[in-house]
Amino acid sequence: MGKRLSKADLLEEIRVQRAALDELLAGLEPRRMTESGVTAAGWSVKDILGHIVSWQQLNLDWYETGERGETPAVPAPGLTWKDVPRLNDIIYGRHRRRSLNAVLKDYDTFHQAMIDLIHKVPDSELVQVGRFAWAGPTWTLSDYIRANTASHYRWAQKHIRKWLRARTKGAEPRRAISRDTGRV
Repeated sequence: MGKRLSKADLLEEIRVQRAALDELLAGLEPRRMTESGVTAAGWSVKDILGHIVSWQQLNLDWYETGERGETPAVPAPGLTWKDVPRLNDIIYGRHRRRSLNAVLKDYDTFHQAMIDLIHKVPDSELVQVGRFAWAGPTWTLSDYIRANTASHYRWAQKHIRKWLRARTKGAEPRRAISRDTGRV
């Protein structure tokens, strides 16, 4: 759960983490964003963004379903929180064949939808335990939004930076070997 954030603090943390992730993404050529191996599971940057998009979509769906007076299936129909690895595999499968452009469009669209939700909900309801039955007895809407935005953005940055460092190490220039002498 972490520290519970007010609307202003939540928006600021999301802004900072999203800007840092966007800066990393801006430095990548599109073809590199589809290379596998960024995570231990072999995901690409595109797959990571698809993962973030899906969790934001889930969060928005839980909220909307709850607001209609229905009980959302949290985290997903037929799954419990113990099944999150399975859910993440399902999410990966849903996005792995989508185009990078489609995933990037959703990355922007769902981010904005999360920001719109934060602005829509009164601050007192964002941080009120028990206000949203689907959030359980200890989590707030702010906690869920933070987990599916700022925390996920930070998680993505960590994996992308680690991958870039490993690629940079592997791409260190080698000394040229003379064809004539075979020496460096």
